[in-house]
Amino acid sequence: MHGTGLFTALGAFLMGGAIVTLENKKKFIPDELWQTVERHGVTAMAIVGDAFAKPMLAVLNAAPGKYNLSSVASITSSGVMWSHEVKQGLIEHLPQVALMDSFGASEAVGFGMSVTTAEGIIETAKFEIGEHCKVFDENGVEVEPGSDKPGLIARGGAVPLGYYKDEKKSAETFKTINGVRYAIPGDWCLVAEDGTMTLLGRGSNCINSAGEKIYPEEVEEALKEHEAVRDALVVGIPDDKWGQAVTGVVELTDSASVSEDELRAFVRTRLAAYKAPKRVLVTADLKRAPNGKADYKSVRAFAYEALGIEG
Repeated sequence: MHGTGLFTALGAFLMGGAIVTLENKKKFIPDELWQTVERHGVTAMAIVGDAFAKPMLAVLNAAPGKYNLSSVASITSSGVMWSHEVKQGLIEHLPQVALMDSFGASEAVGFGMSVTTAEGIIETAKFEIGEHCKVFDENGVEVEPGSDKPGLIARGGAVPLGYYKDEKKSAETFKTINGVRYAIPGDWCLVAEDGTMTLLGRGSNCINSAGEKIYPEEVEEALKEHEAVRDALVVGIPDDKWGQAVTGVVELTDSASVSEDELRAFVRTRLAAYKAPKRVLVTADLKRAPNGKADYKSVRAFAYEALGIEG
């Protein structure tokens, strides 16, 4: 279901450890998680970004000190953005913990890693680039650090042979550049002068609005910073004026009330105005998969229906 869970479990088994799972297999209940951690003295956890971490933090904020969490040494995340603010909040409750944010994909593990402790909070989506990784532009030219030019992260070394019975997709993802074979799943990033990289998002989800490339992930993070928003996803909707209109779909916290205009104005305080959603829709449930992954197809279908657009 998710590589991070598998690799974490294998590592624990190989070191003679035990795996603790939650009883509710259909829905993530953060109270159940913290009760289980306390009961079994759990030392390490694997989660999926803010989709898990934000409700985990909300429970701790609602009842500080309710659970004995002194056993927890590390929390590892992969697959979804894990924001600076949520990491900081978790460390206030678990000052001893190391938060390990892993950037990778099913096709290539180890694009990058960031570790956050009480000694320092790492910016959202910023990673130390992996040992076997490079960043290339669409023409296969390596991106110069500090150039402020977006590029595609690529991993060399031990990578898969391809997708099962899908030669076309294999050729698109696994490419040979300068004699080296790389896995390039389609994640865009910027490379700073010091070699660290900032993840922008998956190219297949990129929104082209009035000729500008907008990555949904950064708009989602801006929306989720609003106190009334529990979770958010962003899609591009066909529009006569913009080509694609940035459209947010949000799930609000319990009993929260906020206007669409307020949320759009809030995003403009954090991002360039052209990245702000043209519309923000509210849903009771974003219907993420049990592993925290976003279902952009269903969110787009919801937006089409809500806005009266034929798919």
